[in-house]
Amino acid sequence: MDLGSKVGKHLQLHDTYDRNNKVYTFEMEIIEANMTFAGGYRCEVSTKDKFDSSNFNLILFPFPSKTNYSFLLLYSTEGHEEGGEFNFSALLKKRGEAKSESQSDVDVWEILRKAPPSEYEKIAFQYGITDLRGMLKRLKRIKKEEKKSTAARYKTKGNNYLFRYIFEAIGNKRILTINHCSLADDAAYECVVGEEKSFTELFVKEPPILITHPLEDQMVMVGERVEFECEVSEEGATVKWEKDGIELTREETFKYRFKKDGKKQYLIINDSTKEDSGHYTVKTNGGVSVAELIVQEKKLEVYQSIADLTVKARDQAVFKCEVSDENVKGIWLKNGKEVVPDERIKISHIGRIHKLTIEDVTPGDEADYSFIPQGFAYNLSAKLQFLEPPKIHLDCLGQSPDTIVVVAGNKLRLDVPISGDPTPTVIWQKVNKLLFESEGRVRVEMHEDHCVFIIEGAEKEDEGVYRVIVKNPVGEDKADITVKVIDVPDPPEAPKISNIGEDYCTVQWQPPKYDGGQPVLGYILERKKKKSYRWMRLNFDLLKELTYEAKRMIEGVVYEMRIYAVNSIGMSRPSPASQPFMPIAPPSEPTHFTVEDVSDSTVALKWRPPERIGAGGLDGYIVEYCKDGSTEWIPALPGLTERTSALIKDLVTGDKLQFRIKAINLAGESGAAIIKEPVTVQEILQRPKIWLPRHLRQTLVKKVGETINIVIPFQGKPRPKIIWMKDGQTLDSKDVGIRNSNTDTILFIRRAELHHSGAYEVTLQIENMTDKVTITMQIIDKPGPPQNIKLVDVWGFNAALEWTPPQDDGNAQILGYTVQKADKKTMEWYTVFDHYRRTNCVVSDLIMGNEYFFRIFSENLCGLSETAATTKNPAYIQKTGTTYKPPSYKEHDFSEPPKFTHPLVNRSVIAGYNTTLSCAVRGIPKPKIFWYKNKMDLSGDAKYRMFSKQGVLTLEIRKPTPFDGGCYTCKAVNECGEAEIECRLDVRVISQKS
Repeated sequence: MDLGSKVGKHLQLHDTYDRNNKVYTFEMEIIEANMTFAGGYRCEVSTKDKFDSSNFNLILFPFPSKTNYSFLLLYSTEGHEEGGEFNFSALLKKRGEAKSESQSDVDVWEILRKAPPSEYEKIAFQYGITDLRGMLKRLKRIKKEEKKSTAARYKTKGNNYLFRYIFEAIGNKRILTINHCSLADDAAYECVVGEEKSFTELFVKEPPILITHPLEDQMVMVGERVEFECEVSEEGATVKWEKDGIELTREETFKYRFKKDGKKQYLIINDSTKEDSGHYTVKTNGGVSVAELIVQEKKLEVYQSIADLTVKARDQAVFKCEVSDENVKGIWLKNGKEVVPDERIKISHIGRIHKLTIEDVTPGDEADYSFIPQGFAYNLSAKLQFLEPPKIHLDCLGQSPDTIVVVAGNKLRLDVPISGDPTPTVIWQKVNKLLFESEGRVRVEMHEDHCVFIIEGAEKEDEGVYRVIVKNPVGEDKADITVKVIDVPDPPEAPKISNIGEDYCTVQWQPPKYDGGQPVLGYILERKKKKSYRWMRLNFDLLKELTYEAKRMIEGVVYEMRIYAVNSIGMSRPSPASQPFMPIAPPSEPTHFTVEDVSDSTVALKWRPPERIGAGGLDGYIVEYCKDGSTEWIPALPGLTERTSALIKDLVTGDKLQFRIKAINLAGESGAAIIKEPVTVQEILQRPKIWLPRHLRQTLVKKVGETINIVIPFQGKPRPKIIWMKDGQTLDSKDVGIRNSNTDTILFIRRAELHHSGAYEVTLQIENMTDKVTITMQIIDKPGPPQNIKLVDVWGFNAALEWTPPQDDGNAQILGYTVQKADKKTMEWYTVFDHYRRTNCVVSDLIMGNEYFFRIFSENLCGLSETAATTKNPAYIQKTGTTYKPPSYKEHDFSEPPKFTHPLVNRSVIAGYNTTLSCAVRGIPKPKIFWYKNKMDLSGDAKYRMFSKQGVLTLEIRKPTPFDGGCYTCKAVNECGEAEIECRLDVRVISQKS
């Protein structure tokens, strides 16, 4: 049996939803006092995101009651997929058979404190607990408050502890006040007076959680630990984490960890991967914060590069390098060709160290050697030099054998191996200037087989040609070494931002003034939010061009950009930040740009707003014109206009002009909307033409007192002369109002009278051309009463009447007559004939012994006449036989003031579904009914419909919203008195996810 149709005086149904615990609660309460099974039923349904029958729990307990019954719920499920149906049944047992009344003295709170969580449901059923979930919440709250306060506790009859309660008794009123309401106060409350009781339920909501410190953007390397941190307004608050719009949970391979520390919330990602890049969002019920994570690939670091070698004959040459990853393999090259190991050449790889060993070096081993790690764009190179006297073998690091390149600030070391016996003497010169060994920045070191020229902290001034001369008794050798000092580039100037769009912009910059002596290899671009301190790199590969299109920005957020220049030495200092900018797209071009009118010196234009305006809004429009054959566009209006039409004045008659319009906002100008054909500035002669509306082509019928407003559109240029006539005479402007415009003429009569009837003629005239139309207007009124009514004859149970038409027909055809009769005793009038067309009739079925008066109304299009023609003398229907004189009785007074026989019932409904409130009332005479919401009359609101049938009053509320909740009152009023009754309506909103 569907219990929904039984809701009312004897049955109440309630349902609630706990969003935090995802628990639905359904309650059924039988409240009829004399029913055997009065009491409350309650069930809870625990659900997850997708329904799983294994997680379905159902609990049913009675509300505290003095009845002799307890309730046990048996449940079963049918169907195991989402959307299945469930059947529930109840088994009733007498409480006296199972439990003794002494249980009311048991302290259930102490039992719950000591019991494990698995025993909670069993204890709840055993002691008749109706709100187990609420008791567990309050139990947890009590444990916390016991540590903070030693305030007194008051134990109530239902084994519930109440805190901060104030009980007041004022006359017949009993008031319970709860100070400093908290979540622990969310419960059902009951007031008992003798055998009577009343209960209600208090719902306590948590305040919204605000994000006081938002997330920050982060950039890490692959494998590094990521920690997002934000701060909320409440300690231990529940938040929701999302990545690119998808909720993050712990079940996802335990990749994400969530941590709470007071008001701080953390999302931790260990061993980040490339796939973890994206936008991360933290959400509370009162705010949202978004941050971006960029995960970069790891780079291979070179801890020790291979060094150039200078060896003598039959010596050993060892090239050695060390990289950051011991699993990286590589190949050795000799002058670009792979080295093949043999008995003399050995290749080894131990951990991070790679070696190339050459035994018994020969002149053929002199070459360029390189080591290339596999999978990385690195090329570690060095040179092997073989000494042969009397040559000078230079240790060159430059691009050519006689050029040495040194980074500014580094040590310049020119190591010149020498050979000869005896040891040669070495002389260093720069630009024909003799250099001497000194203890300062420049010094020369002499060794047995080589000479070293050193400059500490090389500077730009140290560039030049250095000559080394080696002399001994055998002879001499000399070599010129070009030294070039290089450095990182100067920082570029601040980049320029252009072409700003909805989520993108174009960044442009110029090369640095000084490239550091090495070509600029590319640029690195960074951006940040203006209020942030964290700069984010936008490119991983160097930018070769001087422009870059930055994307993935948030519209409406202010950003700044800066640029680095990179050469072979390294990266420059950052440029100054660009001017702050906000990604906002300009609007699209205006639509429907047309010419509305042209005169000898003006052009009227109109258009519609752009289809896309964007977040930047719309500042206005700029209108320009250009003479045919010219390319110069001239502003047509001073500044911007916010209207969608414009009148361009002071134009030269005969000019042919092109017009265009652009929409403007913060992001700039839109594309231009252009009129295709040139417009000639010249008045166009247009023949006058009246467009008479269809309803005015027939006779216009209006009632006396109505307002007449006739609008007649026309066309014609220049503006035509308009003439109104009535029945061939000029209209009186005092009686009839005429208003003319460029496109229509209006006749206005504030209050129509009979004399306004007639033929109205409208004439348009332009030079010798005219056009005219005629409008026929008929003003009608209610007719006068019929004349000369006569009672012609009376016989049997019949009476014959005659009359003549009314003198005043109200300027309309008489459609018929309404004939009524009235008994002389009661003088209550009853209609005998309506819409009767003839001027005579016979009234039959009259009662013997009674006397009757007759009256007649005339009728036309306006309705019945205000008064009726009434017979002067009554028609007596004579009796046959003796005359009976009835006894006189005192008439009984049946009047009764209004009284509600069935009350309004408080209801809780779901938003969006029609609902009704019903009650019943009686009273004589029949009372008038008024409905109110929060003391506001609902009679004029189309959202509500009121019905009254056989004393049953119904108020229908169409698709209620939470705004429709409140106190509803029904009031009944008649001449004997008034009565009213009220109820409470709650409108709940069920979320989509729920």
